[in-house]
Amino acid sequence: MFNPSRQKRFEKQIRPHLQRLYQYAYRLTGNADDAEDIVQTLLMRTYQKQIELDQLENPKTWLLKSLYHQFIDFTRQQKRNPGVPGHEDGVDSLRHSCDPAQGPAQHLAQDQLSSQLSQVLDQLGEEQRQLVLLHDLEGYTLVEISEIMETPVGTLKSRLHRSRKTLRELIRREPFPKNKRVNE
Repeated sequence: MFNPSRQKRFEKQIRPHLQRLYQYAYRLTGNADDAEDIVQTLLMRTYQKQIELDQLENPKTWLLKSLYHQFIDFTRQQKRNPGVPGHEDGVDSLRHSCDPAQGPAQHLAQDQLSSQLSQVLDQLGEEQRQLVLLHDLEGYTLVEISEIMETPVGTLKSRLHRSRKTLRELIRREPFPKNKRVNE
């Protein structure tokens, strides 16, 4: 049964987290349509289960954890249906960070750099890529990521270290402009 007050309360609870959920889903999938589908499914399931987000100690982390699991389910479903477009058909996931105040030349340079970074990130294993996305791009702490990925903090620290080392090696091989190289 439709309950307008419940819907308004749900929207009020979700709205502060919606953009971050979409950005993370987009970075995971590399595709706007897939990201929207994953977020939409997450919101429908959350609403249907009547989960009271205000009772959660950390709704942001809980929502991200749920989104992560939704992405895993989505990926498994795509593997069962190989004709469905996926990550490999996606648009560069880093382009959304472009500053609208920049001129066309800066936008072009940003797009090229984002494309190169996206290609390097895609060379990481799925688990490494997700860890780097959550920690270095989304800004989550290792404690929060530990909750999301259900992995001990110590394990995440060593994986993050190895992931960054792999990224540095990959970046050295890529033809990045000298002034855009990542320092060690």
